[in-house]
Amino acid sequence: MTPADEIAERRRLYYAPYYAALEAQIERLRARHRQILVYDCHSIRSEIPRLFPSRLPALNLGTDSGRTVALELQRIAESLCREVETADLDWVANGRFRGGWTTRQCGRPQAGVHAFQLECAQRAYMDEASPWTYRTDKAERLRYIIGELLRQFDGWLRG
Repeated sequence: MTPADEIAERRRLYYAPYYAALEAQIERLRARHRQILVYDCHSIRSEIPRLFPSRLPALNLGTDSGRTVALELQRIAESLCREVETADLDWVANGRFRGGWTTRQCGRPQAGVHAFQLECAQRAYMDEASPWTYRTDKAERLRYIIGELLRQFDGWLRG
């Protein structure tokens, strides 16, 4: 199998069904709700020298520079990040991760479909050195932030 064939096969087997299912859920939810949110959350190592010249912020908000969500939702996220910011829990909006494929494809705020990406650096919930220990103290703080973010988003969407 050539590399091009392998890519086509992966698209057929994984990519197309995933995005078809996601779009079906978006349509289903939009039939029931005036506005919905696609929340795309990932984690990544804080430092990947071959990809990024410096350490990533702990919280990376992505809205394609405000194109994938209502401005109020971006303001909610930025305000919460300002409230919880510390030296080891920094953040940026629309930096290196300004919203990936899912965020940019799904975000149609004018149609009531908002899409928001949160890329969390792993140092926000674990030690990034062997033995890569999960840190309950850090994870609880991150859990609070994500929970509060979703609660505030939900309040705005229902408002």
